[in-house]
Amino acid sequence: MNTKTIVLIVVVVAAVLLIAALAWVARKKRNQHRHVEAGKIREQASEETRQVGQREALADETTAKARAAQAEADVKAAQASSLQRQAAAHRSAAATSRDELNQEFARADKMDRADKMDPASQTSDTARRLRNPRRTARRLRRQARRTRDAQLRVTSSNSRDA
Repeated sequence: MNTKTIVLIVVVVAAVLLIAALAWVARKKRNQHRHVEAGKIREQASEETRQVGQREALADETTAKARAAQAEADVKAAQASSLQRQAAAHRSAAATSRDELNQEFARADKMDRADKMDPASQTSDTARRLRNPRRTARRLRRQARRTRDAQLRVTSSNSRDA
């Protein structure tokens, strides 16, 4: 073998070793860079984990507030419904009382008209009423008031039960 060949073999082996060493160093540096990058990603992930936890806590708090507001709205709706029922009952009682009162006034007016039209048809009861119209009016007002009070007592006891 000649010297040239030996030198050539040594140069080729040195070049291969140099390329292998450079590849090994590059690979080591790349792995080290990857480890550093992975560490940064872990840090960012842990920071985002804290932020996500805060967002979840805020979402839970908002959900609790929404539930409380909904419960409050349900209570208000139930109160409104109860008040509407009470108002309807009062309105009905007032209408009934008003009708009865109007009937009493109509009856009194009818009595007055009948007595004025035919004085000869006055009975002793009619004559007594004509002699004291204030007493008749008081009696009618008292009767209407008793009817109204009785209806209000029934209505208020019904509303307390509801």
